Amino acid sequence: MPKTKAVIITIGDELLIGQTIDTNSAWIAKQLNPLGIDVVRRVAVGDTEDAIRYALDEELPKADIILLTGGLGPTADDITKPLLCEYFGGKMIVDERVRTHVTDMFQRRNRPFLERNLKQAEVPDVCTVLFNRIGTAPGMLFHKDGKIVISMPGVPFEMVAIMEDEVLPLLKAKYISDAIVHKTIVTIGEGESFIAEKIEDIETALPKHIKLAYLPSPGLVKLRLTGHGDDKAVLEPEVARYQDKIAERLGNIVVAKEDLTIEEILGLSLKQKGKTLALAESCTGGYISHLITQIPGASEYFKGGVVSYLNAIKTSVLHVDAAIIEAHGVVSEQVASAMAQQVRNLLKSDYGFGVTGILGPGMEDGKVSLGTVWIAVSDGNETTTKQLKLFYDRIRNKESAATLGMMLMWKFINHIS
Repeated sequence: MPKTKAVIITIGDELLIGQTIDTNSAWIAKQLNPLGIDVVRRVAVGDTEDAIRYALDEELPKADIILLTGGLGPTADDITKPLLCEYFGGKMIVDERVRTHVTDMFQRRNRPFLERNLKQAEVPDVCTVLFNRIGTAPGMLFHKDGKIVISMPGVPFEMVAIMEDEVLPLLKAKYISDAIVHKTIVTIGEGESFIAEKIEDIETALPKHIKLAYLPSPGLVKLRLTGHGDDKAVLEPEVARYQDKIAERLGNIVVAKEDLTIEEILGLSLKQKGKTLALAESCTGGYISHLITQIPGASEYFKGGVVSYLNAIKTSVLHVDAAIIEAHGVVSEQVASAMAQQVRNLLKSDYGFGVTGILGPGMEDGKVSLGTVWIAVSDGNETTTKQLKLFYDRIRNKESAATLGMMLMWKFINHIS
């Protein structure tokens, strides 16, 4: 059966000048993939009628589904709706359900209602209205030459609501496609070249309908097996067998056989062991704490953290001996160790973690090179440390330090050297 093809078109000058990052396309593609719908192109265009019209003319012959986001709203630069009305040969009418919804929404929020807000209830008479329960701009669905064009607001949470409530159920019902199965293996501590060599014979023997992808990030490589077939009941166990075979070959560098983040993997280990963790963060500024607390149920194992960005906080709150900082420098193995031990004592946790370093310009002290980070984890009896040499910009160095720090914690907790 031919694959159903989709194109995503995002509309907005802010996307083209880099003011806003396009997260909509990634989210939409992730939802379409399990349905067996291939996203063959992603296109970004500015807020002009010519740009949107050209994109539609170019992409409609190439796809079964066009999904647009952006350009729907009450302001002058929101031109998508009138353009689509003209493009599909319709005229604007008022949708009573949308008008009632918009009016009620402003009344509930006790906000002044402007005449231009009523424009949100106007839709082309040639579209199917896709109700937006959490916003004022409805989505719209058009048919043309056996293809469908779906237009949604660019506001991410509104787009997600329309997709989940209206679009995905429609696509599931309309498009019958091949079964698709994904299986993931998460590894730490080895690069993709080492892994590829280790499993070369298994990868070479994969049948044509099962593909293996390597997804590397600092200190961590995810392997994703993707299988296509006619019958999911047959395909699922087949892909799982290859997943098991690869995981067995890679041994103790495998940390999960699910698509999990390192913070989820760390949290599962702590939860399973009934242990708790506390953090002392300097250069990462609380970022590791943020990641850990993004996980539901983190309060079961995360006691809290101290952001000791200044030396004065390291000494007054964490009670790190000022003589250690004076003798070894703030970015040192000794200070990271002391931070880990002291935050463990302070917050009465089973494990303590400390991180100190220089992540980018503006943090130089003249003694330690940029990108130098020391991390440490302690259980009160034993403390292990690691020096990182990071070579990216400030933000990527912070992300890398957080990932590698959580990896060190996971290894320590699971007694892996």
